[in-house]
Amino acid sequence: VQLQASGGGSVQAGGSLRLSCAASGRTFTGLATGWFRQAPEKEREIVASISASGGRTNIQDSVKGRFTISKDSAKNTVYLQMNSLKPEDTAVYYCAASNSVILSNLRSQTAYAYWGQGTQVTVSS
Repeated sequence: VQLQASGGGSVQAGGSLRLSCAASGRTFTGLATGWFRQAPEKEREIVASISASGGRTNIQDSVKGRFTISKDSAKNTVYLQMNSLKPEDTAVYYCAASNSVILSNLRSQTAYAYWGQGTQVTVSS
């Protein structure tokens, strides 16, 4: 499966962006999906994940209440809605897909077999 992340851009603090992760080559059926981010000189970190069914999600504490992850199976796309953006959210955001059915595993990069290219999000103060 090939993943294509899009929707990044530059916004002011307090603004919103919606990232999209589209799959090609196969559908997201049976695949859990995660969004990661990597800021300059920092390690890549998990932001949010969603189970294959879309029924279970996990949002990291640093973005809880501001970010939501969702899945549109008809469009074969997973979204990351980012509201109330802060300068510390500035990073390259990556989507990834996993065959794991255990939600807790999805916090680790090692659970993901498929990765998309990153999309830059820049939040100015």
